[in-house]
Amino acid sequence: MVTQYFDAEPTADSERLTVKLSLPDASLELTTDRGVFGRMRVDPGSKLLLLDGPQPTTGDRELLDLGCGYGPIALTLATRNPNARVWATDINRRARDLCRHNASEAGLSNVSVVAPEDMPTDVGFDRIWSNPPIRIGKASLHELLSTWLDRLTPTGTAHLVVQKHLGSDSLMRWLTRSGWPTERRSSRAGYRLLDVASKKNTDVDRQDETDRL
Repeated sequence: MVTQYFDAEPTADSERLTVKLSLPDASLELTTDRGVFGRMRVDPGSKLLLLDGPQPTTGDRELLDLGCGYGPIALTLATRNPNARVWATDINRRARDLCRHNASEAGLSNVSVVAPEDMPTDVGFDRIWSNPPIRIGKASLHELLSTWLDRLTPTGTAHLVVQKHLGSDSLMRWLTRSGWPTERRSSRAGYRLLDVASKKNTDVDRQDETDRL
């Protein structure tokens, strides 16, 4: 049986490697393994999201890396936002173990790695960052995004990177139709970067407009 990066328990034999993530403001050495996403190098979509995504905001306190893998996004967010708690979650147990290991090796104490079912229910996220697992299928992807986007704070936003040929434009339309206003931040190297606003922000705007009438 072939192991997929979105399997909860990878069956591939362990064979760890070290890859390097180099950014203008951060340099990280990350341990990877078989059965996790981007094993041979940091995925170019994830790196593009970190290069072109929004700058840190001092008011952010709770950040989420959805589908964290071995942690390139989560660890970068933790480096850039030392006063924020960065939650990293992934269905893949091996990926979570690697992310936890890499955070420890980098000396980052503000990263909390948890299984999706173990995420505290009372946490709302100021920002969600994700290179979402497109290959799990459209229905499963929509369910995954709906679950986590509903946990954005009223002023929160999500930042997604999706390959153009894997349905980035149709995903953008679905998000907007489903109540999460979505805009394209940038498009290059075959990827789209999408900024997604909280449904609660839309609800607040509608209530404010109603109150003024």
